[in-house]
Amino acid sequence: MAKLYLISLGCNKNLVDSEVMLGRLKNYEITDDVSSADVLIVNTCGFIESAKEESIRAILELSSERKKGSLLVVTGCLMQRYADELMRELKGEVDLFAGLGDFAKIDELIAKRENADFKNAVFLQEQESRVITGSNYHAYIKISEGCNQKCAFCAIPTFKGKLQSRSLSAISAEIKELVGRGYKDFSFIAQDSSSYMKDSGERDGLLALIDAVEGIAGVRSARILYLYPSSTSLELVRKIIASPVFVNYFDMPIQHISESLLNTMRRGTPKEHILKLLETMRAAPDSFLRTGVIVGHPGESEADFNELCEFLESFSFDRISAFAYSREEDTLAYDMEQVSKKIINSRLKKIEKITTKALNTSLNAMIGKEILVYLNGKSDESELFYSAKPLAWDRDIDGEVLINESEIEKLENGKLYCAKITELAGLNPIATITKEA
Repeated sequence: MAKLYLISLGCNKNLVDSEVMLGRLKNYEITDDVSSADVLIVNTCGFIESAKEESIRAILELSSERKKGSLLVVTGCLMQRYADELMRELKGEVDLFAGLGDFAKIDELIAKRENADFKNAVFLQEQESRVITGSNYHAYIKISEGCNQKCAFCAIPTFKGKLQSRSLSAISAEIKELVGRGYKDFSFIAQDSSSYMKDSGERDGLLALIDAVEGIAGVRSARILYLYPSSTSLELVRKIIASPVFVNYFDMPIQHISESLLNTMRRGTPKEHILKLLETMRAAPDSFLRTGVIVGHPGESEADFNELCEFLESFSFDRISAFAYSREEDTLAYDMEQVSKKIINSRLKKIEKITTKALNTSLNAMIGKEILVYLNGKSDESELFYSAKPLAWDRDIDGEVLINESEIEKLENGKLYCAKITELAGLNPIATITKEA
């Protein structure tokens, strides 16, 4: 059997695309050994400069490490965004180039040893079977592609195009198929999840999605990632809070809180609306709030930055991701007067202290509480611990709980248990499993 090595870079939306490709390439044996692979695929990220550099570095490293006669394939966002340049500059290292519209036919392209034509901007998943990676109980579900937002800093619409939502029937069919394979915990993702079905004229399509998911037998828990403030309604937030299936997990990148910067960024919603959403989310029982902010966007004054810091310090987020502004061509902010890198780095260091404090506060608040966790198996931290994911957390991005004791025997990976948090070891909560959930 021929061997396949695949590296998926960037976000979990890319991971879903990689899993679709693995589903199309089931006749290959998956390997972690680059030197033994007959086919190597790099699913690239092209969102910001650091991601682009990581993708190029991965391509060049695989090219130098692979065996003679193997096939190196490059696909994904970076490939779609810079197709002409990459095909010209990497023709000596890469054998086959494919774009965002080619995931479901990657097996055909490999068999024919031919490049894609890049005519289709994106691939909108229908009934393709995926090979889920990294979990035997959790799966990401992509609900749409593209984006209709006009953020000044973001180039995604230029290479992913306008919003295209998957049909509710296709999403439901995928979930039912995965439930049949034993999956029961789902995270719904998109560039702008809260705009789901707006391309079909529906104002709040996630309400219908929540109803549909709640009606599928076997779904134990679910959460929605990447809510966009201007397309998130209070009705949607309350719908999630009232749901018996969707946990009170709220992932809403606000990017900034200064009214001036929100306007400069073209975020499309006033500060007042953002605060109403966040306050409603925070008031929900056992709620978990994650956000993201950009530091050093063109036009960010010292007063704007201080306002952001003061807000992040006063509002109790569980997780905050802070990113230095990345100047991207084909964006409105590219031609604006830039904040110096020295100032950006200085501001980022200050805000990282705030994000660390928020994380520590959130983790310390867990001590003494009994929570529901999915057991993952042995932890990479140490063979002395099992790894578990709290029901309220998303997979991978929010961390793990380490299990060092259990009051029951014969623990099963993927099963839901009650666990009591006893202490912290660095940034890892330590817990004892007390009973089956």
